[in-house]
This record gives sequence, structure tokens and C-alpha cells, in this order.
Amino acid sequence: MDATKRQQQQHDEEALSNSSPPASSSWASTSSSCLPGSGDTDRAPLLPCKMADDEKVDRVDVSDDTAHQISVDPWYQVGFVLTTGVNSAYVLGYSGSIMVPLGWIGGTCGLILAAAISMYANALLGRLHEVGGKRHIRYRDLAGHIYGRKMYALTWALQYINLFMINTGFIILAGQALKAIYVLFRDDGLLKLPYCIALSGFVCALFAFGIPYLSALRIWLGFSTVFSLIYIVIAFVLSLRDGITAPAKDYSIPGSESTRVFTTIGAVANLVFAYNTGMLPEIQATIRPPVVKNMEKALWFQFTVGSLPLYAVTFMGYWAYGSSTSSYLLNSVHGPAWIKVVANLSAFLQTVIALHIFASPMYEYLDTRFGSGHGGPFAIHNVVFRVGVRGGYLTVNTLVAAMLPFLGDFMSLTGALSTFPLTFVLANHMYLMVKGPKLSAFQKGWHWLNVVGFSLLSVTAAAAALRLIILDSSTYHLFADIKAISPSGALGVGFLASTALLCLGRRSDALG
Repeated sequence: MDATKRQQQQHDEEALSNSSPPASSSWASTSSSCLPGSGDTDRAPLLPCKMADDEKVDRVDVSDDTAHQISVDPWYQVGFVLTTGVNSAYVLGYSGSIMVPLGWIGGTCGLILAAAISMYANALLGRLHEVGGKRHIRYRDLAGHIYGRKMYALTWALQYINLFMINTGFIILAGQALKAIYVLFRDDGLLKLPYCIALSGFVCALFAFGIPYLSALRIWLGFSTVFSLIYIVIAFVLSLRDGITAPAKDYSIPGSESTRVFTTIGAVANLVFAYNTGMLPEIQATIRPPVVKNMEKALWFQFTVGSLPLYAVTFMGYWAYGSSTSSYLLNSVHGPAWIKVVANLSAFLQTVIALHIFASPMYEYLDTRFGSGHGGPFAIHNVVFRVGVRGGYLTVNTLVAAMLPFLGDFMSLTGALSTFPLTFVLANHMYLMVKGPKLSAFQKGWHWLNVVGFSLLSVTAAAAALRLIILDSSTYHLFADIKAISPSGALGVGFLASTALLCLGRRSDALG
């Protein structure tokens, strides 16, 4: 921790030495550094042009002290972190949750358009990392600096509720993968889904004990990539074989007109979730200087090469099975049992690694706030601390995952109220706050269009999620054992923040 503090202090001193004078002197005349893409934003940190004269903003002066490593990772390692999230086992559900409700034209255009908009929003957020002459290593720190104390607290609450639901969804997904392996050999009902979820939570906890911080993943990111390629290649090849031998497929969009409205909303929500993490500042905190330039490299990697596996398995699954595509592609494919075991086991292991990424902001807070701050990460007292604190956090995640079989509906609701605001609304509005005076009328209009549009979409998705909660509350019970996933499942408001509907389905054929 001491080395981390010295490293961060050295970086801050270098950044401040290269920054322009305060707004009270000649800063107003150096307007070029306030324009998007102008100047070297890595050597001359951005200062809040619009806020410089605003004395009413109750800015939060947060310490950048952290128990985790920052400013040490090369851009390609951060790129693999982002790609791990994009190509998690959730991609096995996009054929059913995106392509089926939208069709070939809507689904294809939607994936490309969502990638472009997400890339743009994340790039905006990445350029604000050094606002005010210092790095903001947490999303809430950046919001607090720009808006003040109230927005600091609100952003913190939204982000951590969102990440808690994502972590819980990953544990459900891992448990479903284990259950799928068991059912391939014995479908006797002895090993119920809650037991598989409990085992998954235990494995995730063991992994969390041994990986002290996000930067320590390193080689595990390589394993994650291998695991992702295994289940994506298997799903792709088996789908291709089935598609070649199958009769003519039906690509019509299923459901009545009223049902299609809600499935379309769900598909749009899935498009947003597919590319975004909700924790970009925390990921950017690990990257080496120059942080803006390197982060843009990582984002380009994520949205080009890193997204190719997602496109491949999504399009192939829909081509092979049409509108009957399952919400979990491995349930649709036909092939030897051992190949399906390898695919599901790879999905399970990749999910364990991916969960650690999305849990890292919570771990960072707990380690910094309550940890000793002394000794190395593998000192006995620090390991014992991680076992107690992280074990307790994941125990709560696991209990919620096992207890609520229709958790995906609640994820949709919290995602509507957090993922859209964090990823699109706040990113565009913060950019307006910081760069507003030097933006053209067209640029301002574009950012305001994003703010208003995604705010409306957030409200619409929240209403649709409430509808799903009401419908499913009469279908499921606590600690239900989902024995099968119906091909017509998870077509509602899917996984906005993260979506266990991928695995659970809105309508299961068999409940324990």
C-alpha cells in the first residue's frame, strides 16, 4: 500500500507540474485544452472549464489512497479485462435474447449501433479520468468532484447495487453450468440448483482469497480467454453442424404485438449490457500513464478484436435455430455429452474469473476502509482479513442467488435504474459539465440527446421490469430448483445490469 501511495503521489506531482494555471489567472484563455480531442490530455490534465467559476458546487475532496495497485498495468492487460466481461458466458444467451426478438436486420444493426454508442460513451468517461489535475480512481470520486457530495453518494449507491446484482447473476450462471453438467449424466433431481449455486459461491470465494486486487489477475486473464474460446468455439461448431443438417428455419419474430413491445425493450437492454461494465473508472485506475491514451487503446481492442467472438456465436446460434433458439445456446446444440461437459465446465471456470472483475470495486472499498494497510497482500493477517470480509460478502451473494429464482427480474429493474444512468446519462452530462463552454451547438445538442434519450429508455425499461416481477412472482418460490430451461425463456426485459434470465428463463418447464 505504501509503494502504491508513493507511486500515485509521484504521478500526481508530474501531472500537476504539466497542468495549466488556475482559472483565476490565464486558464480562461487556454481554451483549446477544453475541446474534445485537442491537446495532450495525458500531459495536461483536464480542468472543469464550466465549473471553474461555480462556487456553489460542494465538491468532494476524496483521498486517492487505496489498498490496491493502480497505474501499473499495460493497456493490453486492461483490454483483456474488458474483453473478459464482454465474452463472459452470458454471450451464450444473446442469440435468444437479442436476435430472436429483433430479427436479422434489427439484431445485426442493433449490435453494431450499440457497440458504436458504447464505445463513444466509454471514451468520454475515459477522457474525464484526470479532471482537476488528479486521477479519479473511482466512479463516485469523479461524480463527487463534478457534481458535489449528494451525487457522490448517489453514484456510489447506484454502482454498488448494480455490481452486487451482477455478481449474484454470475454465481447463478456458474451454478446453472454445474447443474447442466450433472443433468447430462443423471437427471434424478438429487443435485438441485441451490446446491450447485452454493458450490459455485464457495469456488468464487476461494478464488477471491488468492487474488488480492484487479491487477493481480494477469495470467488468469489468459486462462479466461482460453475458457471463453472453448465454449464459444464448441457452441459455434455444434450450431453450424445443426444448422447445415436442419430443415428450413423460421426467423419470424414470435409473440403477439403487445408481447413484442416488451421483448423489444428487453433486447435493447441486452444490447446495452453486452458491451458495458458500469465500473470503467475503477478499471482505468489500474492502467499505466498516459492514462487517457492507453485507455482508448484498450477500448479499441475491446470493441474490435475483443467483440468478434460475441458476434460469431450470436449470429451462428440464430442462423442455426432461428426463432426457436434457446436462451442458453448450449441447451440447443446437439453433440457428444463429453463435449457439452467441456463447454459447460469452461463456462463455469470463466464465470469465476469474470465475477472477480466485477467484485473488485467492492473489494477495494473493503480492503482500503477496513484493512490493516500493512504488510504484503499475502501476509497472514491480510489473507485472514480477505477470508473473513470477502467470504462474508460472497456468502450474501450466494444466499440471494439460491433464494430468489427470478432474480433476473430484479436485475432488470436495478439495471434500468443504474446501468443506463452510469454508462450513458452521467457520461454525457459530465462531459457537458466539464467541456460545455467550448462545445459547438451541435455537440451540445448531441450530448443532450443522449442524456434525455437514455433517461427515457431507463424509465421504460424499469416499467417493463416491474411488469415481469409481477408476472413471475406467482410462478416461482424461494430456493426453487430449475430443472430445465425452456427455449422460449428469457425473452422479456433481459439482463440490463446482468441477467440471470439467461439461465433461469421466464417460464421454466419444471420447478422443484
